[in-house]
Amino acid sequence: MSDPILRAAHISKHYTIGERRAIVLNDISMQLEAGEFAVISGASGSGKTTLLTVLSGLDKPSNGRVWLDTQDITDFDENRLAPLRNRLIGFVFQAFHLVPSLTSMENIMFPAELNRDPDATEKASQLLHRVGLWEQRHNRPEQLSGGEKQRVAICRALINNPQLVFADEPTGNLDSENSREVVELLLELQQEFNTTLLLATHSSEISDRADRVLSLHDGRLVDNGYRQ
Repeated sequence: MSDPILRAAHISKHYTIGERRAIVLNDISMQLEAGEFAVISGASGSGKTTLLTVLSGLDKPSNGRVWLDTQDITDFDENRLAPLRNRLIGFVFQAFHLVPSLTSMENIMFPAELNRDPDATEKASQLLHRVGLWEQRHNRPEQLSGGEKQRVAICRALINNPQLVFADEPTGNLDSENSREVVELLLELQQEFNTTLLLATHSSEISDRADRVLSLHDGRLVDNGYRQ
């Protein structure tokens, strides 16, 4: 069996506010296999977003270790983490996080340009055609609907053909019709790009589509989703 694309061992995350210690993640161990579609499920405040930020290296665990593509990234500084994330990971956020001053094309190209990819323009063009937004390629985020913004964000996440995509409540700001379209698109592209997808959501409809559902409750992993 090949090594997991992502592995976490006994990770915890806590914050100290005055004399109060808030535990957000509590002794979580998990792993993801290449090509897997896994959902992190749990109520608001259960720790889903914090878990994603720690697993992706956007934040450090208070305790425990995280391995990405067999590399222990726990103690990496930002100079080592940033190029690794840009090469191996794509991100899709609830709030889109598009650069307001850039067009759809430019937002999608941005990660590829950071990698000095000479094919950035061609790859962005192909993605825009694929998601039906070629006519909006010169539009800035303020000229796009919510569903269009999220499609641009998905293209941006995939342009470097990452091994792993993190999606944090990607339909949270969308109506039901756009939510369904975005989920279908994300899953189609996950298959096409043969990437691993870890998606945080409280939507049971999305969870029903996953290969595995990791259930969080008050910062604890109460079910790792493996079938007995």
